[in-house]
Parts: sequence; C-alpha cells; structure tokens
Amino acid sequence: MRYFRLIFFAFVFLTGVSVVILGLLYIIRNKEKIELTADERLKAPGKFIKLKAGYTHYELAGPDTGKVIVLLHGFSTPYFVWDGTFQHLAKHGYRVLRYDMYGRGFSDRPDSIYHRDLYFSQLTELLSLLHLKTPVDIAGVAFGGMLAANFTAQHPELVNKVILIDPAFDSPPPEEPELMARYYEVTHPTERSESQMHDFKYPTLHTDWVSRYRVQMQYKGFRHALVSTLYNYPFNGRDIYAQLNTRHKPVLLIWGRDDKTVPYNYADSVKNVLNASFFPVDDAGHLPYLEQADIVNERILEFLREK
Repeated sequence: MRYFRLIFFAFVFLTGVSVVILGLLYIIRNKEKIELTADERLKAPGKFIKLKAGYTHYELAGPDTGKVIVLLHGFSTPYFVWDGTFQHLAKHGYRVLRYDMYGRGFSDRPDSIYHRDLYFSQLTELLSLLHLKTPVDIAGVAFGGMLAANFTAQHPELVNKVILIDPAFDSPPPEEPELMARYYEVTHPTERSESQMHDFKYPTLHTDWVSRYRVQMQYKGFRHALVSTLYNYPFNGRDIYAQLNTRHKPVLLIWGRDDKTVPYNYADSVKNVLNASFFPVDDAGHLPYLEQADIVNERILEFLREK
C-alpha cells in the first residue's frame, strides 16, 4: 500500500512540476504583450478604415480613374509582401488596393472564428466603403491566392480577372487539438518568424524580412487569427479552383519553380481543374514577383491589359 502511495505522490509531484514548467514557458515566450490601440496604429504607414469586425489597415495608390486591382497577401505575412508590385502597378495607371487581413499586420484581431465569411466580408466592405468600382481584378499569393479564387467563385459579379501566385492547395485541418496548436504558437515564436525565409530561394537578399514580420507578433490576437484560420477555413483547394473554373474568368497562374512552401508540382494539380494561362518562373521560390520582379511584374501588366 505504501508503495502505491509513493507512486501516486510522485505522479502528482511530477505533474505539478510539468504544469509549472509549461506555464513558465508560456509566460517567457509569449510575444503578444500589446493591445492594438489607436496610438499603436499611429506608428503604421498607410490608412485605416472601420469595418464591422474592426479596423482594417490598407493602402490605396494610383489614379482615381484607374482600373482597380486588389492584392491579397498570404497566410501570415501582411501587406508589405506586395512591396514592389504594388508601386509598379500604381505607376502604370492602376488603382491598387492592398490591405492587412484581420489578425495580421496592423489590422484588428477580432475575437471570433476566422472562417471564410470573415475574410469575404472584410473584402466586400472595403470595396464598398472605399467606393471602388467593380468588377475589380484580384491577385493573391499563397493563402491569398486560394482566398482570391474562393471569393471570385462566390462573388463573380465583383471580379473580372484573377491572378494566382503559388496558391495554397489542399490541406486538411491539423490532427492535434486546437489548444495544442495554440500552445505551440506561443512557445515557438522564433520558428514562426524565421520560417518565413523559406519562401525565398535567395533569403540573404531579404535581410530585414524577419524583423518586419515580427512587428505584428507583439499585438494580442495574432496567434488566434492564424490558428483559428487553420482549423476553420476550408483549405480544399481542388474544389475551390474547380468552382472558380465554372465562372469562366480570365486567370493567370504564376509559380516559382523553386518554391519550397507550395511546391511547383502542385501547379499541375491546379491546372487539372482550372483553365488558366500558366507562367512558370525560373530561379524563384514562393514569392516569384519579388525574386524575379521585372519578369513577373511585366507578365502581370500584360495579362491585365489583355482584352
């Protein structure tokens, strides 16, 4: 009997120690210390607009009379991911909108479920409140590509042409409980930020990328946005691109041949269900419009100008 009591108390003690260690790790490694307030927003470039779910951080450039194109960023990197292409399109006469999706960058982090309707409503409200003439052209990279396709399939009246750059494909929800995913994000912030460099074939040419990415990680709600999206957004790319195909929109599919994030072979899977003009990019990773800017931006302009 005494032997079993010793085992029981040892188990309780070790459990308690484990809980304390896990709690300390949470506190020490938690980077979300700051509320995204009006004062914090003053530190950001661009502008802000109040939508139903909160403030959205955006930038709008180019002539008022220009054809509108909307740029959607990827899963976690905010709108600066479009640096270069944003300015290039505006310089060539387009009215260009880029914005931080909820939970990213300097946009608010609503304490809600991040399903597709939240993302859809953010975009439809922006188009309406900014008085942008529809139908617009839309471009998305990675998760933003899947969102662009999904949005167009659901709201074909709002979209003219679609540009998909290394878009996300099928990805089932994680098997582990959501609570575990949340804890992992808290205790592995370095992995989250530094893994962004895998998007480049030549990461040494983008030395400030991680530091720029980390700015958003200090604001409460960033992790919630990512984890909630992973568990609640339908990452059924094959079905989404097949649905887009039924809308008969002009589509340009761009893919970096050296993409490690969404490998190049997925391009064939997309083309199997979606009729698109395909533009492979040599010597580029997940963000070919950054690594081969001249080539890709010229192809984008060419596509937008096609009748």
